[in-house]
This record gives sequence, C-alpha cells and structure tokens, in this order.
Amino acid sequence: MAFVTASWNPLGDAFYRKYELYEMSWSLKDGLRDSLVSAAPYGGPIAVLKEPQRRSPSSRPHLDIYSASGVSLASFTWKSGVVLTLGWTLSDELLCVQEDGTVLIYDLFGSFKRHFSMGQEVTQSLVLEAKVFHSPYGTGVAIVTGSARFILATNIEDLKLRRLPEVPGLQGAPSCWAVLSQDRQTKVLLCTGPELFVLDNTSCIAVSPPGLSPDSGSILHMCVSFSYKYLALFTESGLVWTGTSNLQEKLSEVDTKMRSAPKQMVWCRRPRAQQPSVVLMWDRLLLVAGQCNDTIQFPLDQVSVLVPELDGVRVLGGFHQELLQEVPLVSQEIFKIASMSPGASAAGGPSRVRETVPESRRVPEEIKEQSVLSEAVRQCVEAAGHEWDPGTQKALLRTRLFQICRELRVLNAVRESSVGFPLTHSQFKQMTTQVLIDRLVHRKLYPLAIEVCRYLKIPDFQGVSRVLRHWASCKVQQTELSDDVVARVVCAKVGDSPGVSYSHIAAKAYECGRPELAIKLLEFEARSGEQVPLLLKMKRSQLALSKAVESGDTDLVFTVVSFLKNEMNRGDFFMTLRNQPLALSLYRQFCRVQESQTLKDLLNQDDDHEGLGNFYVSSAFKEQRLEARVAALQNAVDEFNKAKNDFNAKATEDEMKLLRFQKKLDEEKGAGLQGLSLQDTMEALLNLGLHKQAEQVSRDFRVPDKRFWWLKLRALAEKHDWDELDKFSRSKKSPIGFLPFVEVCVKNQNLPEAKKYLVKVSPEQRVKACLLLGDLEGAADAAIERRNEAEMGAVLSRCPASNRQLMERLQRASAKKTCLRLSDLSRPVCTCRDLSAPVRTCLRLSGPVN
Repeated sequence: MAFVTASWNPLGDAFYRKYELYEMSWSLKDGLRDSLVSAAPYGGPIAVLKEPQRRSPSSRPHLDIYSASGVSLASFTWKSGVVLTLGWTLSDELLCVQEDGTVLIYDLFGSFKRHFSMGQEVTQSLVLEAKVFHSPYGTGVAIVTGSARFILATNIEDLKLRRLPEVPGLQGAPSCWAVLSQDRQTKVLLCTGPELFVLDNTSCIAVSPPGLSPDSGSILHMCVSFSYKYLALFTESGLVWTGTSNLQEKLSEVDTKMRSAPKQMVWCRRPRAQQPSVVLMWDRLLLVAGQCNDTIQFPLDQVSVLVPELDGVRVLGGFHQELLQEVPLVSQEIFKIASMSPGASAAGGPSRVRETVPESRRVPEEIKEQSVLSEAVRQCVEAAGHEWDPGTQKALLRTRLFQICRELRVLNAVRESSVGFPLTHSQFKQMTTQVLIDRLVHRKLYPLAIEVCRYLKIPDFQGVSRVLRHWASCKVQQTELSDDVVARVVCAKVGDSPGVSYSHIAAKAYECGRPELAIKLLEFEARSGEQVPLLLKMKRSQLALSKAVESGDTDLVFTVVSFLKNEMNRGDFFMTLRNQPLALSLYRQFCRVQESQTLKDLLNQDDDHEGLGNFYVSSAFKEQRLEARVAALQNAVDEFNKAKNDFNAKATEDEMKLLRFQKKLDEEKGAGLQGLSLQDTMEALLNLGLHKQAEQVSRDFRVPDKRFWWLKLRALAEKHDWDELDKFSRSKKSPIGFLPFVEVCVKNQNLPEAKKYLVKVSPEQRVKACLLLGDLEGAADAAIERRNEAEMGAVLSRCPASNRQLMERLQRASAKKTCLRLSDLSRPVCTCRDLSAPVRTCLRLSGPVN
C-alpha cells in the first residue's frame, strides 16, 4: 500500500495527492515565463502566447496551440492587436480578447473562424481586463473598460452585449473580480479595497461576507468554484475565506501566513468532497487551504499555471504537468492503513495489492461471510476509476469480482502522451462519451475515435458513422490529392455506412472550392432529394434537372423547374425543358393555371398545333365579348387544320356557327342564349315556344331526330301544352315510338291525355304502357295476346290479392303456354335436307320418336 499512499498529504479529515500526468512534449526555452497561457478544462488543449505585450511589427508575439501533453497542434505569428486574455469555448475554440475590444476566434488547429466586437465604447476606452467564462447559455466574455464599466456577452454564438451599472467610487479596474453564473443569471462580483459588490443588470449592491474577520483588510483576490456554487476570498492579512457564492453561509477561514497576493487562486473541490479547499500559487509556492487551520505546501521549481477541473486542479509547468486533488473517499477506504472496508478485503490488503499470484484473485472468506460482496465490488470499481496508474487499476480489478471496466481502457488510451487527454473518471462521466468522441474528432484523431465507438458499442449512427462523416469532410479539404483520388478514398472508407450523407460531404467539398469533387461525391448519394439542392447551388442546373427527373418525384422536379425559371433567360429555359418531357409536362400544367401566355410561347416554340388549338379553345371561353371569343375560336380552327385534325376543326366551326346564331336570336327575340351549349339552346328555344327556330337549329347542326323529339316532348309536357303535344305526335311518324308520350303525360299527372296515346303504342311496349296507366286488365290482355311469359309475370306481380279472377286468368294462360312448349318438344323434327329419307332412319332427328 505504501506505493499508493506515499503521495498522500493529510489536511483535516481529508487527504490530498499530487501526481504527474505528463512530462511535457513541448520544448519551451524559458518555460511559461513571459507568456499568456490558457488551458481548456476536461483535459483540453493549451494555448501559449509568448510575450503578448510586444507591439513592434518587426518582433511580433508567437501563438502556439498544444494538446494537454504538449504535442503541437498549431503555431503561427500573431499579427493582430495586443491580446489581454486567452480562453476556450465549450467546443474547444480559442478566444483571443484584444485591448480594443475585438475578440478573434480560432479553431483547434489555428485556422481563423470569425471575430466580433464588444462595442464601440470599448474601442474608444480600451479594455483593462477580460475573462472568458462558461454559463448555461454557452461561452461568454466579460470585460472592464478604461472608464470602469463592465460589459458582458453571455453567449458569443448569439451575441447580445449587456452594459452593467456603474460601481460607486470605482476608478479603473477593481482590485479583483469574478463572473458568477447562477440561477440562469450572470453577475459580476468585484472588490475595491475591503468592500465587496454584486453587480447585475440593474443594480450594484454592497455586500459583506458572513463571518469575515473585521481586521482582515482589503480583499486582494477572489475565485468561484468550477460549479459556481462556492466563493473564496484572499485578504491582505493573509486570510482565505470560503463560503457559498450567494454569500449566505461561511465554510471556513484559514490564515496562510502570506501577505502578498497570490498569482492564482482556484478551487480544488471534487464532487462529494469531504471539505472545501482552495489552491493558491505564488512564484515558488503552491498552498492548499481547507477547513482546518493547517495547510499543505508544495514547492515549485518552475513557472506554473493552475487549471481548475471538475475534481481537482491541473498544475501546468514548462516541463511537466501534475494533477492535485482530494483523495476520493472510496480510495481512502481501500488503501488507508488498517482499513476494514469490504473493498480493502477484496483488494487483498496492503501486502497483496501488487501481487499477481492466484491467491490474490480469490474472494476472501470474510467477504462471503459478511454478505458484502456487492459493496466490495462497488468500492473496487469506483476506486479503480479514480486511479491514474494502470497497475493500480489492475490490482483493484484482479479480484475477479466483476468484468474489466471498458471505460478504464478508453481513459487509459486517451491519456497517452501522444493523444494528450488527461481525463479523470469523474470528468469523463460529467463529459459523457459523446463529447469525448467529439473532441477526438475535432483533433482529427479519427482511428482512435472509431476504435472507442466500436469498443464501447456505440450505435453506428451516433458513433462510427458520425466519425466517418467528419473524417470525410476533412479529407475533401486536402488539396494535395486529386479529385478522383479523394472520391475513391472516401467511397472506399465510407461505403454505405448508415447515417453518412454523401451530399453533406459534397457540400463541404464545394465550400472548399472543389466543385468537380462535389459532383463526383454526389454520384454516390442514393437519395436524389439530397443531390438536387446542392447541384442547384453549384449552378449545375441541367444535371440537377436530370437527377430530379430520374427520381420520379414530381414535387422535386417542379422545384428544380421553378428554380431554373428564375435563374435562366427565357430561351435557354425553354430549350432545357425540351430535353426533359416530364419536366416540360409539369411546367405546362402549371402554365395552364398560372401563366397562359407562357404556355402559348412553349407551344409555338414546339410547333404543337394540336396544343395551340386546345389553348385557343380554352382561351375563347374566358373572353366576355363575342367578337373576341369568335376570333379565338377561328385561331383554334386554323391550328386544328394545320394539325390535320378535321374532327376538332369541324366541331370548333360548329361552335362559332352556334355563337352567331345565338347572337342573332338574342338580338331578335331577347332569348338570352349567349354561351349555352347546343342542347341547352334547343331546350331554351322550346321552353320559349320558338319551335321553328329549335327545328332550324336541329337541322343546321344535324341533331338526330330521336334526340330532338325527346327534347321537344319533355319541353311541351313540362309546359302542359297538350294541344301542341298532340299536333307534334301527328306531325310525322315518331322516331321514338309513343311510349315516351305516355310516360311524360303520366309524369306530369295527366292520365286522360296519356290514354289517348295508348292505342298508338306498339304491341311490344303496350304492356309497359298499360302498367304505367294502372290498367291491369289491358296489360293482361296484351301479355296474353303476345303469349309473353315475362310480361304475364310482370302483370301478375302487380295484381292485388283481391283480384283473384285476373290472377287465375294469367295463371291459366301461363300454364297453357307451358303445355304448348312441351307438346312442341314431343314432335320429331328432321334436320336433314334430304326429305326423301325415312323418318325413323334419319340420324338428325331432334326429339323423341313415337
């Protein structure tokens, strides 16, 4: 156990340990001296700006970006203004805050992304101090200007600047200040001498830290915890006061015996910590202050920077990097001397933690007896997660109480110096696997990211496919490779991975100025709906239209057609559509409703005389004036003649003739016929009593006699013009017979008039006519006379039960008809044409032989 606890330092009821994470890979001649340094939390990258105050164009500062282990990621000469503060966003983008209020943003590899300004006031008064902070809204920037005003931007992705109220008596920058993001509000805590103020959107309030000694003097330094829940103050008397950030509760007050202000002060409070503690750093001293009056002191042999983390503090120096943290309680329970916890027994005790013999892998009997196996498993798993040394992890996991924890293998892989992610298990749990994969992707560590996804069995859509999509987007930016090579490599690597869109990769290629590569990549995209928008954006309209037509999606085709219509001149647009019949058809349908003149131009261009004829016919009936309508119909006739469509031409000429006839009668009789169809015109004339004119229309337009007789018959009956109806019936032989006369009279409730036409009804229709009149006797007589069994059955079905005489008569007639049919069947019939052949020898006799 000695090797585990050797680095433990007691402080009150807790222990603190400091162990090396990396021997830094960088080669910094003077270490971090005269440098502006910023390291991202969760084992993030490190930015180092050498001699940031240089202003000479001939000797500019140099900005370097490293991984947490010191591996160089980017390096370039700083050519912009004077930088006051460096900071990192939640997505590992570097913020460089200049004294003129301009904030420049770079990615992990030193590529410039964008910039924004903190306002015109800042440009004039300059920035004295700045801080980059994180809030529930995102990454923010806070500055104090030369006019002693604070300005905040709580989310740089949705920039909204807030100018906070003035602080009474403040001249220039305060002695110390910090940003506090709590309860979805962002405030500033600041000190001027011994006074402490809380500055929010509307007010500046003076507050007093509870329990702070009256003789503590001015407040020289302050810091808030990683979670913004706690506040620490350092006074000129050397006291460190800690409490809640809402200034409602005091946690501790420790005398450090130091009178000068520390260079840095940060919180060192892990989740579920036993006590609050802060770490203070001077030039040659690192001091930990907790709840008790004692402190832990570590000498420093190099210029260092403190990086607060979720569960500790990274101490970053020019040659090595260490992690200072409170020893987790579960580790204390296992490794502390004389510990009797289940985890300590399971790990084999102090003398067996490093053993590899089989005995050390057995489950101790006392654990079995105490029935605390599950608690032992939990303690060993949790303790292994907090250990950095793989040997110690294996010793804790060698008890065979559970399977190897996959997360530890992933952490050990990313902690390698070549990768440079010094994540603790607590940070990893807080960060989540998805964020870790994102960070590996952003650093272009694609093979490792893919292996992590597969090892942790993350679904392809969220894991491997997402990594491949980022890899491919990066691959298309490699200009040293030809388009063909990149397309082949991307296709071979990505294949048909679910969740990877080739159109997304192609869009990235187009953004990088490689349109031909984008087109090659789009060939691998199976969804036409994804191909077309990018092709339109690339001005490849012909290809976009072809892809849309191939998809068979009419909505997509019409979308492309609409785009082309607005982007191309009229002639080119029409020529493009001529090569795509489906697109042309869809556009014609649209033009019929919305742009009739455009439809006419299309038909003219294609010499489509049939279509032009139909177009003129449709246009004619939209005209209100007769002359314009007739002129349009004449154009239609000309086009139908050119198309050699005689039927349409003749029908259109007849329409013109009808319009002129209607106009004449309207002028002479005021008949109001304009616009009616041929049949409606004849019906209107008959209703007006203009029988001669109706007959003239019938003759002129070769209306069939049956049709005309039906029209006139109904018109006269509806008018109850029975005399005219009688004259009409005797005018000539009826082409429709006389049953219709009976029907219309009965329909208009004139039975006497209907009976007049009964005698003229043909024998075949007489039964039906009698039934219409309700004459069952007459219907029976006609049916019996015709010996029609169906008609006799129809009459019989209408007979009431009371008329038994008529029913018997019909039944006898029906029976007699049946007997006659049977007697016909008993007679031999010779079908042979040779009449001289004997009847009995004829082989073609039909029916029985008597």
